[in-house]
Amino acid sequence: MRGTQVRRTRARASWRRYGRRVADSRLGEFLSARRAAADAGASGLPTTGTRRVAGLRREEVAVLAGLSADYYARLEQGRERHPSPQVLEALTRAYDLDPDAREHLFRLAGTAAPALRPAQRAQVSAELLQTLDQWSGMPALVIDGSLDVLARNALAAAMHSGFALDDNLARMAFLDPEGRRYYVDWERACASAAGHLRLSVGRDPDDERLGELVAELLAGSGLFRELWGRHEPRGKSREAKRFHHPQVGPLTLEHQSFDVRGAPGQQLVIYPAEPGSPSEGALRLLGSLAVDPAAATPRPAGGHR
Repeated sequence: MRGTQVRRTRARASWRRYGRRVADSRLGEFLSARRAAADAGASGLPTTGTRRVAGLRREEVAVLAGLSADYYARLEQGRERHPSPQVLEALTRAYDLDPDAREHLFRLAGTAAPALRPAQRAQVSAELLQTLDQWSGMPALVIDGSLDVLARNALAAAMHSGFALDDNLARMAFLDPEGRRYYVDWERACASAAGHLRLSVGRDPDDERLGELVAELLAGSGLFRELWGRHEPRGKSREAKRFHHPQVGPLTLEHQSFDVRGAPGQQLVIYPAEPGSPSEGALRLLGSLAVDPAAATPRPAGGHR
């Protein structure tokens, strides 16, 4: 029995040492693999002559990232395992990493990747617009971290037809008089919107658009000032939403949101009705009442006011 315990203890110790070695080498192995797969021509580097290594040389990566060749070599060799966020961002640019690979790089270095700021908030991909159009039986829209409505399908446009301020979900709730009538649980909807904005500000406090929106809401709504002062961030929620539409009456709809891959900050939001429910019938009626031909396909939301 004692011999068995000794063997197990030695095996566990060996496994821990192996795990540490693997952990120590993961960052270097990732960088080495990305370097081997990199395209020298696409990186803007000279491609004349015969290259004896696949991809880029270490010295070339160092130039692209603005690092010393010796420091980059230490990263690949596992002698430097905790580069600064600035170095990691430089390597992200040098290797042109997509968001998933960037996040993985930061994780291997033992730190969290800062949130990416969208380069162009108001752009929704053609593929996503087409998807919105295909969901003709349920309201669907695309929003960003400021709750700006970037795009919506025909049924979502019909669902929001009573609003004058329809370009931002927070403005709809707090500043448009229709909000009190439309949201059955108005104060709860407002608390959710304020919590979402508080969470967004925490992620990106330097976002100018977000700052402008918060200032507008603080000036225009006493309820927003009260909710904002509570400092209660709120994330995604899948709870059912209750609305009262001026044309078709009560609507109880599920609420689901999904992060849009390749567009940091954008979310796809859908509002399906329970099959066979009165709300499903009300949505069909609402769709038939949408008389604007331009609403037959997804349309970009209006500009910020």
